[in-house]
Amino acid sequence: MTGPALDGIDVDARSPETLAVFWAALLDREAVPGTGRDWCVLPPDREGLRLRFVPTSVPKASQNRIHLDLTTASASSLEEMIARALRAGGRRADIGQGDEDPHEVLADPEGNEMCIIEPGNGFLRGTGVIGAVNCDGTHALGKFWSAALCWPLVWDEGEETAIQSPCGGAKITWSGPPLMPRHGRDRIRLAVRVRDAAELSTACERLESLGARAASAGGPPAGAPSRTMTDPDGNEFIVRIALPH
Repeated sequence: MTGPALDGIDVDARSPETLAVFWAALLDREAVPGTGRDWCVLPPDREGLRLRFVPTSVPKASQNRIHLDLTTASASSLEEMIARALRAGGRRADIGQGDEDPHEVLADPEGNEMCIIEPGNGFLRGTGVIGAVNCDGTHALGKFWSAALCWPLVWDEGEETAIQSPCGGAKITWSGPPLMPRHGRDRIRLAVRVRDAAELSTACERLESLGARAASAGGPPAGAPSRTMTDPDGNEFIVRIALPH
């Protein structure tokens, strides 16, 4: 049985265009306006991760429960990625990492954290520049998403899990408890895509059978192109009909 495909992440943004331009410059990708006030950073291919920035008036108040791990091939490429991020409006960030940690922590212009991973990191070898979507979550959540996306577990040690598409690419990882506190709605959410309205309904029913729930009891209006659901840990995620670009 096939499941919905991972589309990428949706990010709440005070200025969607500003964040899209920043991430496009950092990842050497294209930023394009969406259908409303949202902006997207397009993947290099159909199976890559789309970054979608959606407008919000709510400022960021706490550390995100999801961030990206970006890979580097050499010490010079690590320094160049840091320099590119700072030139584009990013900044260094302190989330409690120690001097002994080999990776660097930065934040985009609205404070969304990212890790620039040191060269030679074996766990993310061969994944591409976006090495992982790094998530806060329980062991059960890794099992849920493995079943939901039909991706195998490529790491399952103690409370930590990771999954990856059989085709390769970025991993999704969960660090296990203790979980970070939630302060209001999470600003970054996983997004999956389906082909059409019929598949949207079928996919949501299957996700509910795996432990997901509709985010609101009333549900979306008939014909809505997306649905918001919550996973077994209570994190919102989006199921949507494939975007036009």
